[in-house]
Amino acid sequence: MNITKEQIDDLNAVVKVAISKEDYQDKVEKILKDYRKQANIPGFRKGQVPMGLIKKQYGKAVLVDEVNKLLQDNLNKYLTEEKLDVLGNPLPKQQENFDWDKDHLDFEFELGLAPSFDVQLKTKKAVTQYKIVADKKMIEEQVERIQKQYGKLVSKSEVGKKDEVTGIFANEAEDIDHKTTIEIDKVKSKKALDALTGKKVGEAVTLPTKGLFKEDYLLSSALGINRDKADKLDTNVTFTIEEINEREPAALDQDLFDKLFGKDKVTSEKELKDRIKEDSEKQFEQQSDQKLLNDITEKLIDETKFELPAEFLKKWIQISGEKPLSEDEAKEEFERSEKGLRYQLIEGKIIQENNLQVQFDELKEFAKGFIKSQMAQYGHLDPKDEELEGIAARVLGNQDEVRRLSEQLMSQKLLDLYKEKANLKVKEVSYDDFIKEAYS
Repeated sequence: MNITKEQIDDLNAVVKVAISKEDYQDKVEKILKDYRKQANIPGFRKGQVPMGLIKKQYGKAVLVDEVNKLLQDNLNKYLTEEKLDVLGNPLPKQQENFDWDKDHLDFEFELGLAPSFDVQLKTKKAVTQYKIVADKKMIEEQVERIQKQYGKLVSKSEVGKKDEVTGIFANEAEDIDHKTTIEIDKVKSKKALDALTGKKVGEAVTLPTKGLFKEDYLLSSALGINRDKADKLDTNVTFTIEEINEREPAALDQDLFDKLFGKDKVTSEKELKDRIKEDSEKQFEQQSDQKLLNDITEKLIDETKFELPAEFLKKWIQISGEKPLSEDEAKEEFERSEKGLRYQLIEGKIIQENNLQVQFDELKEFAKGFIKSQMAQYGHLDPKDEELEGIAARVLGNQDEVRRLSEQLMSQKLLDLYKEKANLKVKEVSYDDFIKEAYS
């Protein structure tokens, strides 16, 4: 077997593979002999079928199969040994009236080659790194929410503007019959507020569904229907009051602090607000980091210029999927995926040049940290290391989870690299301003 490469240009090449009969003959003969031993052909005893008949019936299929195996194995080996960085897979060039009976078989494969380029992390224009701060207003609102959440319910005789009212929403035509509790201060409709205020247990009021609540998502849960139906609903519902309560805010005392953070971890209102600020800003950091990663990605794609073997990739896309695509479909798919492919190449270059690797020990620690944060959401704040080790071992026994966590860890490594070396300008903003500015 002989393999040679013809360079067409910087991004395209053709690999020629010459296979002689000696390369595959022994393997083909062995397989045909095995077929002969097992063949059941009428008129012949098992194992006594003439070899000529076996060759006539199976020879061509076995030959094609073995040659294709040789091609695949040796072509992959050649690409690895020659360190050819290819995009997609080699595409066989079509040959009219190919003669499989010749002693020498010649094949050609088109290659699309990865471009050569440089990546500059210090982009021409600085990328904004948002530092989101929890302002005084946000902290006060969070304190109020905590006091409300841990407060006690006091029964009332009639509905007031800050009460919680339990009752049944009903509309026979829309198949609505759902018991729920609503907070009056979340009702938006003035008509609804006027109808509810001053009502007593046992009384029923008619409320409009359109614009009933300040937040649209509340309607579906209040009526017990799916979100799509709720978004389109424009009718009236009957609300029959069963219970009226006022939530008396919890006192900002040691008992509340201990419920929130553990005994004596927080001992004053100032420490509570400091803790809320710290915890909120940690959560905000995840959002600002994701925004930074997205913005740097866009900037690197925009400023890192290189050509791709576009025509090759369109041909490869055309035949590589589950079903063949037309030329126009392949062109559209290439245009959709080009940006992602460019970043894959840029990211690969950055990872290689900065020697970023995911080691198993750090992957395990990363998994333990992820598990610990998940457990904290369910109130398990201080798990033992042995417990984390056991869960991490089970998680890392799943290859899909290993791949997912490895990708997340590599993203974190890239983010750390960008924070160290990229051209960044830090901007301090409130959370509301971040949402307006970053996602407007």
